[in-house]
Amino acid sequence: MRKKIVAGNWKMNTSISKGEQLVVEIVEKSKGINGVLLIVAPPFTHLTKVADKLGNTRVALSAQNCAAETSGAYTGEVAASMIADAGAKYCILGHSERREYYGETDETLNKKLAQCFANNLIPIFCVGEKLAERESNHHFEVVKAQLSNTVFNLSEDDFGKVIIAYEPVWAIGTGKTATPDQAQEIHAFIRKTLAEKFGAKASDTPILYGGSCNPANAKSLFANEDVDGGLIGGASLKADDFITIAASF
Repeated sequence: MRKKIVAGNWKMNTSISKGEQLVVEIVEKSKGINGVLLIVAPPFTHLTKVADKLGNTRVALSAQNCAAETSGAYTGEVAASMIADAGAKYCILGHSERREYYGETDETLNKKLAQCFANNLIPIFCVGEKLAERESNHHFEVVKAQLSNTVFNLSEDDFGKVIIAYEPVWAIGTGKTATPDQAQEIHAFIRKTLAEKFGAKASDTPILYGGSCNPANAKSLFANEDVDGGLIGGASLKADDFITIAASF
């Protein structure tokens, strides 16, 4: 049975003290949530402090990105080994904002995937199409290429650890959301595409929805067979909203 997962991507938000307060609230309010893996992804600067607050709780810690290189003269970069040392177990890779604003390519992401696995970090790997690609009916082609050029290069063992997050780029931070039918259609397509390469293992891969998921629409999205949870942006910055989403299964 696939894991149900709700992961909060805080992006470039909160001070360290506000982040500590938020995670304490999430831990406290999550005590009634069963059968759902909760993950928080604060900024790099917060990782060690948030890790201390999480301790042995049921909430896991993720980074929002990692460097493509192991170590060395890469000013401003944060290595996967450093992230693991800070206490994180997960790492978001390939987020549309990283692809769009920072020019991340499939080649770069293959290196980052390798860094994650070398340091026992579980990737939350993002794929998704832009509005023009959706409107021109190329969304299946775009998503398949994103998977084929990266995830398809993994060994079966490494693939078995990956979490996929589908983010319709046109729905991130816009208030627009894919309909439940649209979400199920593309999630089922992703699973089918993964199965073409990895066979039955694809049925165990969690696929999260990541486009303006909120307390109002989470239940209808999560009711779909192939939607295994959410990668939550803005709504993850309020403990009550995040927990409401987690309780939507």
